[in-house]
Amino acid sequence: MKKLYITILTAAALVVVPFSCKDVISSENLFPLTPVRADDNAGTWKTIMLTSSNQIAIPDPSVTTPQAAYLAELASIKDIQNKLTADQRKTIEYWSVGGVLRWNQYFRKLVAQFNLPPVPNTDGSYTFADAENPFSNPQFPFSSPPYAARAYSYVHVAMYDALIAAWYYKDLYKNSRPNSPYEEDNSIQSLMPKIDLPPYPSEDATMSGAVAEMLKVLFPTAVEEITKMAADQRSAAKWSGRATDTDIAAGLALGKAVATLITANSTGTFTVPGASGAKTINLTVNVAARGRFRTDNLGAAIGTPASWKALADGAIAKGETPWISLDVPSRPPMLPGFGAVKVWGDPGGADNITPKLNIVSERPVAPPTTSSAEMKAQLNEVKSYADNVSRSQISIVHKWADGGDTYTPPGHWNDIAEEYIRDKKFSEVRAARAFALLNMAMHNAAVGCWETKYFYFNPRPSQLDPSIKTSTGLPNFPSYTSGHSTFSAAAATVLSYLFPESSQYFNDQAKEASVSRLYGAIHYRADIEMGMTHGAKLGTYTVNFAQTDGAN
Repeated sequence: MKKLYITILTAAALVVVPFSCKDVISSENLFPLTPVRADDNAGTWKTIMLTSSNQIAIPDPSVTTPQAAYLAELASIKDIQNKLTADQRKTIEYWSVGGVLRWNQYFRKLVAQFNLPPVPNTDGSYTFADAENPFSNPQFPFSSPPYAARAYSYVHVAMYDALIAAWYYKDLYKNSRPNSPYEEDNSIQSLMPKIDLPPYPSEDATMSGAVAEMLKVLFPTAVEEITKMAADQRSAAKWSGRATDTDIAAGLALGKAVATLITANSTGTFTVPGASGAKTINLTVNVAARGRFRTDNLGAAIGTPASWKALADGAIAKGETPWISLDVPSRPPMLPGFGAVKVWGDPGGADNITPKLNIVSERPVAPPTTSSAEMKAQLNEVKSYADNVSRSQISIVHKWADGGDTYTPPGHWNDIAEEYIRDKKFSEVRAARAFALLNMAMHNAAVGCWETKYFYFNPRPSQLDPSIKTSTGLPNFPSYTSGHSTFSAAAATVLSYLFPESSQYFNDQAKEASVSRLYGAIHYRADIEMGMTHGAKLGTYTVNFAQTDGAN
C-alpha cells in the first residue's frame, strides 16, 4: 500500500488555550513518569492496524523547519516559560505522569458518564440512542459493557500504533532533531521528567491526535471536552520545554492519520483538516485498505423485534425456557447481535493479529437444560445465596457490581492494570502496548460471551424462581455465560503475561469477580465456571500475539 504523506507548513508558533483538568482529576495516585527504559527500538515492534510503522510518512524536520525558524520556536518556549501562570503549571504537572495513564483514566470517567441504560417512554416503549442524532434523548452512546469493551480496545490500539510510528520516526530523524528544547538551549527549563528520546515527532501530540479523534467518534456529545483535553496535553509538552511547535505539529498530524485509518467511513483518498491557526497541516490519507471501525458489524448489534422473537422461538423449539426481560416495563435485549462484531484477530484479515480467532469455534458447550435436575440443583444453590448471603459476600458483590453509571467491568480491569503499569514505570509506548493487549482481549471476551448468551438464550435464576431476590442489579440479557467471568478471566490472562510476578493476584481477583455474580443471585454456577474457562481461552489468543510482537 502507498505510504500516506503529511505535509507540515511551519509558520508562527502553535499555541493552544490552557485547559484546567480539575474536572477529570481522580483520587487515583499517579506520579511524574521517568521511564525505566526508553524502548528506543519500539519503531520495530509489530503494529496492529497500520500495515507498518512507516505507513504514514512524515517529513524530515531539517527540511520543513529551517534553522532560523527553529530558533524562533525555541525563543517562543522561553517567552512562555517566563510568563507561566499557576494554572499552566498545574496543567504541566497533570500531564507529567504520562499521557497514556492520563488518557486511560479520563476514558474510564467518560465511559461511566455515558453508561446510562435507557428509561422507558410514558407508553412503556424504549428509544435507542442514535449515533446519527447523538444529542437526542437518550444521548448516544449508551456505553454498556460490550460497547465499552469495543471502545476501550479501539482507542488503545490507535494510541499504540501511533506511538510505534512516532518511535520509528524519532529514530529515523534522530540526526536531524536529536535534542529536546531544554537540551538545545540551557535557558529553557525542563518542567517535566526528562526522557532520553529525540523530540520529533512529539509523543504527547501523537497521543493527543490519535486518542482525541477516536474518542470524538465514540462519544460525539463530549467533543468539546475531549478537544480541550487533547489541546491541554500538547500545551503541556511545549510549556514544559519538551517539544517545539514543529515536533508537536508532526505528532498531531501522525496521531490524527492513524485514527483516520481506523475510523474512515469511505475508501479512496481524502483530506483531513489539521490544526487551525498559524501552523497549517495538510493531511491526505488513503484509507482503502483499512477502516474496520465502520464495518465491524456493531451497527447491526441492536437487532429488530423480529430477530428478538426469533431468538425466543429458537429456544422454545429446542424445548428450553427462553430468557425474557424482567425489567418493568419489559426492555428489548441488550445488543443481541454483538456476538457478530469482529474480534481482534478476525479471520477476514482486518488487523495484523495472529493467530486468527474464529469466535464461533470457541463457543462453550451448552448449559444444563432448563428442565434438568442439574439446573434445578444450580437454581437451588442460587436461592441459597439469595436467602443467606453473608456480609463479606455482599461486600464482594458491591465491589464488582460495575453496573450503570460506572466504568463497566472492562473499566474495572483497566483500573487494576493502571497501578501495575504506573509502578513498573513503563515508557509511553510500552504502557500503550499493555493497555492495547488488555483491551483487545476484553473486546474479544465481550464478543465471545455475547455470541454465547444469545445462541443459548438462557433465563436468569430469578426468572425461573421469582422468589429469588437479587442483591445487585439484574442485567437485561441472557444468563449463560457470565460476562464478569469472561471479561475477568481474559484480563487476568493478559495481565499475568505482562506482570507474571502478580499472576496469583490477578487470578484471585478474576475468581472473586466471577463468584460475585453467584453471590448476587444473578448467575448460576455453570455461568461463572464456563465464563472463566472461555475468557481464559480467549485471552490466550492475545498473549500468543504479544509473544511475537517484538516488544519482549
